Amino acid sequence: EEEQAKKDKFYDYLLYSLVPIQYGLVILFLLGITTQDLVWHELLGRVITLGIACVVLGINVAHELGHRAKKSERIMSKILLLSAQYMHFFIEHNKGHHKNVGTPSDPATARKGEDLYRFWARSITFSYLSAWRIEIKRLRSKQFRIISMHNQMIQFAFMQLAVMGCVWFVFDVGALLYYMLGCIVGILFFETVNYLEHYGLTRKLKENGSYERVESMHSWNSDHAIGRSLLFEVTRHADHHFMASRKYQILKSYGDAPQLPAGYPVMILCALVPPVWFSVMHRHMDKIKDQRRESGQPISSIA
Repeated sequence: EEEQAKKDKFYDYLLYSLVPIQYGLVILFLLGITTQDLVWHELLGRVITLGIACVVLGINVAHELGHRAKKSERIMSKILLLSAQYMHFFIEHNKGHHKNVGTPSDPATARKGEDLYRFWARSITFSYLSAWRIEIKRLRSKQFRIISMHNQMIQFAFMQLAVMGCVWFVFDVGALLYYMLGCIVGILFFETVNYLEHYGLTRKLKENGSYERVESMHSWNSDHAIGRSLLFEVTRHADHHFMASRKYQILKSYGDAPQLPAGYPVMILCALVPPVWFSVMHRHMDKIKDQRRESGQPISSIA
């Protein structure tokens, strides 16, 4: 059954169809902003809606396609990230986050006691810098100049500026402003999901100076049907990190993976109010540690 689902092209075509849909939504947003007389709360609603599209259809689907082996799928991943103005994610996530998750070197792993707003600042800033470091290392290994069009970070910057320029030229500066606000909302939504997925989970440092292998216990899972469907199974995050190449439709739920106390929507709302988040999560983490002690399971991954 798993092999059949893996080979079923429906799941791939569904992802591919979301590339034009995402760009269609961006264009509809820009047309609405420039041709309709909207009051402030309507503008706010449109910006938030664009942000949701950028995170669910843009970054989230790009995340899935970016792990694929086919060049065409990886190109589609970059095209989707371009719509959300977050192209460096393609480099940092695949070559940084998956290698460093659960360690102090990973900007996208939230530390226990770190509130969401500090995490936003740290993750966004240092993920971007990490992408530059990874790309510079790649260029040096191939003996390419850093300041050249071989540099993907420079390519991404020009592509993103080109999109912004097109929005300004075709529509107006106001449309560009609202588009960028929508992208920022999407990025913050995405980073909030990052915050949930690894909060307070760490990998053990071995005597030889390396970290233990990434296991299912290093990511928070959330087995709720709505979140799984809307986010293309990213909520089964433990299996994704255990085998990043596994397609979304066959991701598994592991019994030893820690489970969030509620679904993503509820946990996102909790994260926006740090005292509530700390109260809920720290109590939940202590409960899991007690349960694991009683059953003889390792607790070192939970801070």
